[in-house]
Amino acid sequence: MTTRRIIACLDVKDGKVVKGVRFVDLKSKGDPAELASRYEEEGADEIVFLDISATVEGRRTLLEKVRETASVLSIPLTVGGGVRSVEDVSNLLSNGADKVSLNTIAVENPSVVSMASREFGAQAVVVAIDARRLGEGWRVFTRSGTRDTGLDAVEWAKRVEELGAGEILLTSIDRDGTRDGYDLELTRAVVSMTNVPVIASGGAGKPDHFLSVFKQAGADAALAAGIFHDGVIRIRDLKDYLKVAGIEVRT
Repeated sequence: MTTRRIIACLDVKDGKVVKGVRFVDLKSKGDPAELASRYEEEGADEIVFLDISATVEGRRTLLEKVRETASVLSIPLTVGGGVRSVEDVSNLLSNGADKVSLNTIAVENPSVVSMASREFGAQAVVVAIDARRLGEGWRVFTRSGTRDTGLDAVEWAKRVEELGAGEILLTSIDRDGTRDGYDLELTRAVVSMTNVPVIASGGAGKPDHFLSVFKQAGADAALAAGIFHDGVIRIRDLKDYLKVAGIEVRT
C-alpha cells in the first residue's frame, strides 16, 4: 500500500505567509520559518514554500527566507516562485531546498524542466499546475492564476512527466481557499494519465476531504494551507483520522 503524505503549504508574499481565496484577497498568517517548524512538530511530511508574487513582480525567489525556513527543518522542503532558469533551480537547491517547483517557466520554456531533471535528478523537479475548469475540461493558468495558457491540464501533466518532472503539484484554482473539498474529478484525471506522484491542492476544509482525495482520486499526497494556519485541523489529528479510515500515513 502506498504511504500517503500530508504537506503543509506556505504561500509567501513580501516575506510573510499569506492565504486568500482563489489566489486573491490575501491575508497575512505569519513567518515562514516559524510556521514550517510548527508544522514539522505537528507531523507534516513535507513543506512547500511558494513565493507567490515573484513571477508577477519579475524577480527571483527570496533566498534569505528560503534559507531561514530550511534551517529549521529536517523534513523535505519544496520551493517555487520566480524560477526562470536551471541556475535558479541550482541556487534554490544550494540554499536549502530539497525540490524546486516550476510553474510559469515550465510552460514558457519547457526545456528548463528537462535540463533541471538531467542536472539534478527528477526527484528534485516538481512541476506545479494551476488548473481552472473551462467547459468539459481544465485549462492551465500561469503567473499566479492570471494568464490562460490555452493548455489542457491533463495533457500538460502527461507532457511534463515526459519532460522529466518527478512530481506534479496540482492545484484547483476553483477550489483554492474555499474549503469545499479537493477537485476529485481533476485529480483523478491527472492521476490516471500519469505515472509520477500527484500532490492534490486546493479546497481542503475537513478530514473527509483528505480521505476522499486519497481513496476516490488516488492522490499520492494532499497539500493544505489555510486550515493549518487557522488551526481548523491539526496535522497529528488528521493523520490519526486517516489511519483509522485505513489510509497508510507516516507517523
